[in-house]
Amino acid sequence: MSLSAAARRLAGWSVVLRSSSRTLPPLSRECVQRRDITSSSVVQPLRSENKVTVNFINRDGEKITVKASPGESLLDVVVDQELDFDGFGACEGTLACSTCHVIFKEEVYKQLGPISDEEMDMLDLAYGLTDTSRLGCQICLTKSLDGVTVRLPEAVADIRQSDGSA
Repeated sequence: MSLSAAARRLAGWSVVLRSSSRTLPPLSRECVQRRDITSSSVVQPLRSENKVTVNFINRDGEKITVKASPGESLLDVVVDQELDFDGFGACEGTLACSTCHVIFKEEVYKQLGPISDEEMDMLDLAYGLTDTSRLGCQICLTKSLDGVTVRLPEAVADIRQSDGSA
């Protein structure tokens, strides 16, 4: 079986991490990635065809443009590109925080896949929530998102920072 065929078969399956009893929501077909089972870190996206341009508007209003591979999540892009977005992705994409909260234009938001109950629960904790808010760890790049603009909210809600336990 080819790697892409295996990836298609894995789409929709939940991933259980050995280091945690937490079950991650199913990965979308656009965002099937090979994950290291002993941790939550992404080893490598399965798709590496042509690059997609992503424009981030950081908390200071500065525009940062990067290139990324289809199949990568926005969280992967921030980590891989070493973008300095304070507190972004504190839970490393395990849907245990809202620090990767991002905001889209309405027309882009409508193109994105459905929101899981787990993502909705975490979005309820996000600072500056809007009708077009999503979590960057749950948004996977596709060719149709080439040139997308992603805005970070003015601040991040990270309970670890506010209670001094970080």
